[in-house]
Amino acid sequence: MRSGWVPVLAGLATFLTIALLMAFAVGAFQGSFTPSSPVTVLTPRAGLMMNNDARVTMRGVEVGKVDSIEARPDGFAALHLAMDPAQLHLIPGNVGVEIAPPTVFGAKYVQLTPPDKPSPQPLRAGQVLDARHVTVEVNTIFDQLNSVLSSIDPAKMNETLGTLAKALDGRGQKLGEALVNLDEFFGTVNRSLPALDNELTIAPEVFGSYADAAPDLVKTAANATRVAQTVVDEQGNLDAFLVSVIGLADVGNDVIGTNRQGLTDVLHLLVPTTDLANQYSEALWCGLSGLVPLAKAPPLPFPGVVVSVSFTLGTERYRYPQDLPKVAATGGPQCQLLPKVPMEAHPPFVVMDVGANPTQYGNQGILFNSDALKQWLFGPIDGPPRNTPQIGQPG
Repeated sequence: MRSGWVPVLAGLATFLTIALLMAFAVGAFQGSFTPSSPVTVLTPRAGLMMNNDARVTMRGVEVGKVDSIEARPDGFAALHLAMDPAQLHLIPGNVGVEIAPPTVFGAKYVQLTPPDKPSPQPLRAGQVLDARHVTVEVNTIFDQLNSVLSSIDPAKMNETLGTLAKALDGRGQKLGEALVNLDEFFGTVNRSLPALDNELTIAPEVFGSYADAAPDLVKTAANATRVAQTVVDEQGNLDAFLVSVIGLADVGNDVIGTNRQGLTDVLHLLVPTTDLANQYSEALWCGLSGLVPLAKAPPLPFPGVVVSVSFTLGTERYRYPQDLPKVAATGGPQCQLLPKVPMEAHPPFVVMDVGANPTQYGNQGILFNSDALKQWLFGPIDGPPRNTPQIGQPG
């Protein structure tokens, strides 16, 4: 019994070994045992000849393969790539993607194009890229051309080509000149394409602003129509007003023309005054602003003016000629604490060259004639000589 089962078990083991070897070979061929990092590419279309296991290359080096192709509900195609993990750190994160065939009739593959300014971050697993270019297949062109040719009547096509040949016969020189001019025109337009692209980029924002302002524009147009209708309805009064304005202008012209020299002289005389007022405009403004609280204050309980009267100490007497009045102040406009004077604040005394200065050096202030006081209290008393006004001499 044992010797009969040995060949069966040996055959079964041999069959399993061969099956495992074949499965391993198929898996190794398909890359099932090779580690990969998933990357997704979104493209408007994958093309007619894009298949699974298509190569993914960059600068001619294979860095992965197409694992699967998914048709999305929005019409786009999603290419799920299986990238070589060892190559990801060499690919910038802002890499471009193109889907192109190696030849006109060859199967497509995914080509990664390096950007002009590579990003410092490399391509990472799970990243989604956008394909910016998909090559059109010759099969598609033939299919579209076939549909166009099937819709054309050969007799009419022959007639059209014959007419076109007669029209172009003998006009090769002019046609060449037209092509040259067209090339120059396209060259000029080509230089303006960046500006045109910028205009097209900002056009949606501008059109959006116009759309937002459209209700106001329509309302303005409606109001303008109403104003125009009002002008038409009141044209009689408008004519009378214009005639009156013309008469007033004539009278004004006579008055101003007759007194032109006098008005000119008055304006010339006002120049120094206006210049001075302009120079002191700041002081005038703060002075008038300081009067505003008085204008807004509540009225007095009784008619009249309320003043605070008290006795003050005297100052030095008038002296000639140093106290003669004069106009020589050059300090400019002075506002001090105006227009809002704080509570219990005292503006400083501004010393100016006007001929009077109560705080000047040498003023003696209040003086008592002590000799006259003694004479009044005790009668005549001999004392030192006195000056005529009896000021400044001790008793």
